Amino acid sequence: MYTILDIETTGGKFNEEGITEIAIYKFDGHTVVDQFISLVNPEKEIQPFVVKLTGINNKMLQNAPKFYEIAKRILEITKDATLVAHNTSFDYRILRTEFDRLGYDFTRNTLCTVELSKKLILDQPSYSLGKLIKALGIPMTDRHRASGDALATVQLFKLLLEKDVTKTIIQDSVKYHDKRVEKERLQKLIASVPKELGLFYIHGADGKVIYLGRGKDIKFEVNKLFLKETKRAVKVQDRATSISYEKTGNDLFTRLKYYIELEALAPKYNFQKEKKPFLQDFNSEDFIIFDKGRALEERAVILIENKEVFGYGYTNLAFQENNIEILKTLLTPIEDKELAKAIIKNYLNKNNVQKIVRLEK
Repeated sequence: MYTILDIETTGGKFNEEGITEIAIYKFDGHTVVDQFISLVNPEKEIQPFVVKLTGINNKMLQNAPKFYEIAKRILEITKDATLVAHNTSFDYRILRTEFDRLGYDFTRNTLCTVELSKKLILDQPSYSLGKLIKALGIPMTDRHRASGDALATVQLFKLLLEKDVTKTIIQDSVKYHDKRVEKERLQKLIASVPKELGLFYIHGADGKVIYLGRGKDIKFEVNKLFLKETKRAVKVQDRATSISYEKTGNDLFTRLKYYIELEALAPKYNFQKEKKPFLQDFNSEDFIIFDKGRALEERAVILIENKEVFGYGYTNLAFQENNIEILKTLLTPIEDKELAKAIIKNYLNKNNVQKIVRLEK
């Protein structure tokens, strides 16, 4: 849901302007479902150039309601909706300033049709509302009056919604000031993952993995990420549309799969560490590492052949483990053998696994 608005003011010093007229149209993406239009008594003089521009003068506003008298209606019509305007930073600032004078913290998520037009309607000589509307052939009346400008913005926004064929540009352009909607979205994502050891993959709007994480408790790690306020974490939070996960069963597999997949996926918001060559060999040429699987009847397996990491996987039958050819078909081969060797060797130097079986040639 969107609330498309336009505000006319008295002009004057920054943050000292008063509202003279406001128009708000509640828009569900298809039609206008509610509206509020009113002159407003700003309780201060209107700058002469503004009178000339808008045609609104002090005499017209003598009997108009003061802002505190319409504040409740503004709260009602904008509740749970994204605020849309042509140059939203201005209209949103004016509203926040007026509510601040009443001692109320007014917060809404916002979208700017100037910014969207520059992304979706390219190569225009001007992106001012009047010139853009004229160039697009959109009819407009009462220019520089709140209702006329807001209705023109409604028509412009309809066009922008149609032009956003991937349905990502508008979503990515929302500025989240009201954190309630954002928190609900993130809480649903957190609820979708378990308290299990393993990896989690945060996907963007196109399904691509934008962040790869790991931990002994996936839910805890996702929650921790969504509470961070660093620039990188906030970008992940804003762009996250879904989360998938993979249980690993043990710390070695968690570490191995994390670094291998970090190389393969190259998620946009992970730190990419430069890979260093690993020169130390394994002590034995051929052996199998066994560790805890994802369930009681399962074991995690890594096969080392000719002092190189062949692959990794899971088994739950003894004959699979005892027949090397069958085992090889079950395992996932590893391409970056130097990276895998470094991870496994480093882990074995500091930690125990369930069992290591050396193979006889």
